[in-house]
Amino acid sequence: MLGRYSACSAFALALLMVFALPQAGYPAEPATASPEDGIVKVKSVYGFGETISRLKADIAQKGIKFFSAIDQSQLGAGSGIKLRPSTLLIFGNPPLGIQFLTSNPDSGLDWPVRLLVRQDEAGQVWAVYTDFGWIARRHGIRDRDAQFKMASSVIASITSSVASKQ
Repeated sequence: MLGRYSACSAFALALLMVFALPQAGYPAEPATASPEDGIVKVKSVYGFGETISRLKADIAQKGIKFFSAIDQSQLGAGSGIKLRPSTLLIFGNPPLGIQFLTSNPDSGLDWPVRLLVRQDEAGQVWAVYTDFGWIARRHGIRDRDAQFKMASSVIASITSSVASKQ
């Protein structure tokens, strides 16, 4: 019986997130993704370290679970390969993200959320992620539209904390 109540609680929390969070300051529309690969690139107005700090702070402020930061440049250096600054942030909201896996378990390839912070050859810092609508199409998920819209709004809000005002 406890499992049934836990599932109901998780579903209620997910519904709350879907319907309550948009009114809590999340932007309605995410950045535009490349139609070919679903990649969204957000130009940061901050340096590399400051961009990562601000993104992590925004993730924490939203109560989203932070799993890991993988310093890809450091991994490259350890292998004798020079790489521009590049760190992969991994985070998510299990009650929301797990719903995608219940629709198609293979979507676990794209969950939890991955946000790449990288610096290009000109020194410009970018926050890069895969568009959630593209992920839905990739995995043939057609029964979680509200959840994908919520995930898109949340990542757009997170990246807006470092975005250049154009």
